Amino acid sequence: MAKQYDVLFRLLLLGDSGVGKTCLLCRFTDNEFHPSHISTIGVDFKMKTLEIDGVKVRIQIWDTAGQERYQTITKQYYRRAQGIFLVYDITSERSFQHIMKWASDVDEYAPEKVQKILVGNKSDEEHRRQVATEQGNKLAKAYGMDFFETSAFTNHNITESFTRLAELVLQANKKDLDLLGGSMNDQFDLAVLEEQEGLCNVSDGTHKSCWC
Repeated sequence: MAKQYDVLFRLLLLGDSGVGKTCLLCRFTDNEFHPSHISTIGVDFKMKTLEIDGVKVRIQIWDTAGQERYQTITKQYYRRAQGIFLVYDITSERSFQHIMKWASDVDEYAPEKVQKILVGNKSDEEHRRQVATEQGNKLAKAYGMDFFETSAFTNHNITESFTRLAELVLQANKKDLDLLGGSMNDQFDLAVLEEQEGLCNVSDGTHKSCWC
């Protein structure tokens, strides 16, 4: 039986509550969009497989709650991430200002080799824009990150941003993958490792309803 994937990586979606993290995730994995907002409680995840440079990459995308009361829980997942999206809402100056706090948390808790992308979501709401595209570009450049403006509503830059982060993670771990060769899953299938450690205590996000 052919392998379903060659390597598994974990990506995290971080940002304030209401910036559209769940909508981004559901649009990417299920091509669904629901305008009603129900805040994520704790952490949930979904899966998707991409093929990048001939490698079947299974990405486990963790959707974290943005509210303060859940941050002790969500910070436990930083250290097990290979890629992180820092998401703000272009119609919310406050969510943009808070990116510096999220980035600081990533620096403190995430692995040194973690890859990051800055995402300005809700680009379809141009009439309500509070954060200029140039502001996003400038902040991303200051942190050495790629930058995308996205819209889960119109599906703008969704596949592009997720694929780019997966590419960056693959590139960052390429040396390890080359050394591991056929045994790459032994090191990178984190879901299996964490089930053994009893760390995966959330429901399988592949069955989660998409409410944003």
